Amino acid sequence: MSTETTASVSTHILDTSIGRPAEGVAISLAARAGSGAAWVALGGSAADADGRCKDLPALPEGTTHVRLDFETEEYFDKKQADAQQDAPANRDSGATGAFFPEVAITFAVVPGEHYHVPLLLNPFGYSVYRGS
Repeated sequence: MSTETTASVSTHILDTSIGRPAEGVAISLAARAGSGAAWVALGGSAADADGRCKDLPALPEGTTHVRLDFETEEYFDKKQADAQQDAPANRDSGATGAFFPEVAITFAVVPGEHYHVPLLLNPFGYSVYRGS
């Protein structure tokens, strides 16, 4: 929950290759106060059956930048047979394992605002946007 002095963050992940939520993807959250400041790891969670992560840690006061790290490799290792039924195998692209083993999203925040940042994921690409 955002307050007048802090922002808040939520996310969800959709696997567009199968048209379903990406359950079980581990997500970690880090924050910093200013572009020159060091990142502070705040903790994390995992996407639930709806692809949502409802229990990310609160952001500390003074946060100006947030980073969400999605650990996608294990998810795709488990889902590879289903998710890539008609896609070329990773070996065809010269990669081993997941093509994107992790996705890091960094964005700016201001106090009092809520930021919902969905990740649309597939074995060979991803996109993000500021949701509502």
